[in-house]
Order: sequence, then structure tokens, then C-alpha cells
Amino acid sequence: MLEILEDNWLLFLIGQYPHGPVGGLAMTLLLAAAGLSLSFPVAIALALARLSARRWLRGPATAVVYIVRGLPLIMFIFWTYFALPLLIGHTVGGVETLLFALIVYEASYLSEIIRAGIEGLPKGQVEAAKALGLGYFPTTFKIILPQVLHNMMPSLVRQFVSTIKETSLGYVISANEVTFAASQVNNQLMTQPFEVYGLLALTYFTLCFTLTSAARWLERRLTAERGGLGAQPA
Repeated sequence: MLEILEDNWLLFLIGQYPHGPVGGLAMTLLLAAAGLSLSFPVAIALALARLSARRWLRGPATAVVYIVRGLPLIMFIFWTYFALPLLIGHTVGGVETLLFALIVYEASYLSEIIRAGIEGLPKGQVEAAKALGLGYFPTTFKIILPQVLHNMMPSLVRQFVSTIKETSLGYVISANEVTFAASQVNNQLMTQPFEVYGLLALTYFTLCFTLTSAARWLERRLTAERGGLGAQPA
């Protein structure tokens, strides 16, 4: 396994770059970060629509969230892979296809995290904002969402971990991420699949375990902050 790593560590890490496209672990992290970041505005819109008193907003948003969360990501990858070129009139690469599918998929999951965070805030926050004469948008974007985003940081890190693992499905459409890089190494060696995919599993485990530990640390810190605030005299 060490010999495989010594001979192919650059391919695992950055793919064929600078003599070709970026790939490997770098592309996995870029896809996960971009997918989560670009899905965030969509997730906020879905969460706010689901909490809206207007049925014409709440109904479609609820339907989207339930449908997307009820289907596997691989289906969205295939649908995007075959449908997106028909819609835009030209072919789309594996990386772009995977990114689009991740944005749609992650937005539905993130929206539920945001919605739960909003519903978990004390109702007095909104009432105090109304008493100060603030409208819906200032209340939402200056008072509610900043608190929600601060509280949901551990959940965001966990969702990032989940997205990193989900990028491995890009292998089926030749998205040049770390699983695809491992398959390239395996195709070259032919006789050492256990070692190659064992190294891949170790890579995923190390990365995800580190990020999960960071999420637990953030959660303990936020809990300590809340406890400290609760202990302060009124």
C-alpha cells in the first residue's frame, strides 16, 4: 500500500494537474465545498418558503423537499447527466453534472436544518423585532438567520462530511474526483485492488473523522457558550 501511495500520491491528491484537469482529493473537496456553498441560498429560500403563512409558497417548497429527500442522489446524477444537455443544447462534463446534482440535493437537506434552527429560536426574538418596528426581511436577515447560522455550524460541518462521501458517486459519470483517481490507479496495476481501494477508504476515513471531530468540538463550544449566557445575571 505504501508503494502504491509513493508512486501515485500526486494522482490521488490533484489528479493530472498541471498537465490536465484538477482531480483527486482536491476535486473532491472543491466539489463538496462548492456544492454546499451554492446550495445554501436555495436552502434558505426553501426553508423560509416552508415556514411561510402563504400556502402557494409553502406547498411547492414542501413538495420539493419531500421529493428530493425521498430519492437517492444517484438518480439526480443520472437525470442531470441525460437531461441537462437537452435543456442547454450542449454536452456537460462529469464534474459540472455532479455539481448541479449536489446543489439540488444538498439544498433540500440544508433547508430542513435551517428550518429547524429557525423554529428552535425563542419566539420572543420575532416579537421584539416587531416591537421595534422591523419588517419581515430585516427581522429575518439581521436577527433570525445570523443566530441560526451560528447555531447550525456543527450541522453544517457534518453535512460537509456527508457531501464529501456523496461526491464518490461521481465515479459513475467519470467525474474526476478521488474515487475516479483510485479506479485509474487500479486499472494501471490490475492486480492490487484491495490495496488501492483500501488506501481510498483510509483517505475518506481520515478526512471525515477529522471533520466530524471538528463538528463535535464546535458543538461542545456552542453548548458552553449557551451555558455561559444562561448563567449570566439578568
